[in-house]
Amino acid sequence: MLRIGDFSKLGRVTIKTLRYWDEIGLLKPDYVNDENGYRYYAADKLALVQRILSMKELGLYLEDIQRVLKGGIDKTEWLDLLQKRKMSLLDEIRLSESTLVKLDTMISKIKKERVAMNTVSIRELPEVIVASMRTTIPSYSDLFRVVPPMGDIMRKQGAICREPAYCFNIYHDGEYREKDIDVEVCEAVVSYCKDSDGVVYKKLPGVKTTAVIMHCGPYETLGTSYAEILSWIEKSGYEIADNPRESYIDGIWNKEDPKDWKTEIQIPVTKVG
Repeated sequence: MLRIGDFSKLGRVTIKTLRYWDEIGLLKPDYVNDENGYRYYAADKLALVQRILSMKELGLYLEDIQRVLKGGIDKTEWLDLLQKRKMSLLDEIRLSESTLVKLDTMISKIKKERVAMNTVSIRELPEVIVASMRTTIPSYSDLFRVVPPMGDIMRKQGAICREPAYCFNIYHDGEYREKDIDVEVCEAVVSYCKDSDGVVYKKLPGVKTTAVIMHCGPYETLGTSYAEILSWIEKSGYEIADNPRESYIDGIWNKEDPKDWKTEIQIPVTKVG
């Protein structure tokens, strides 16, 4: 048999870990010297150590590993456990990818040294007839699950889009939200059609004074541009007069890289006082 130090070296696991595994009953030594408390392990238990480490590398909890080793889990439960771990990893990957995109956007933003006062301007928005669909979406990434079905409905209704195209959203929350967003998707059209399947037609009046800013990057980072334009509105002596719009210039439909997406934020304003 091997003393715990030698067993630790050969198994590539710390003595502290072996002692903990002993305490919780995961891997017991084969012999403990009553006089000095030294633990001894049979050499064939090195294979068991490797099996434990392999399952730990998969991200499994020690209590689950213990159940597997003791035979307290059947094939169906084992597969279910692995599938749940896989789904958890996929969620972590998606979160990491979203974080990476945000980091890239922030790095690009710092490199360009954008100044909010130079990126915001005032413009007039024209009166338009629009096809409209209002709904609540869990997040901005879900927005384009709404647009394609709406386009199909418009085609059935015989709608003709205005040229140049003007597709935008109106956010009825009146502020930037990260989830459960009350959004109205609008597409400018040349004339009215019969309302059906949640798509209605109406005329939106023109807006004389609108603060606008061009957001470059994925929709998940729109909050940074909202912070810029709202700060500019306050510092420039304006106040918000109506719900903001987002007009989509470039996006998922024509640009593969989210860093190349362009969205114009439009906020109706009036001068304070």
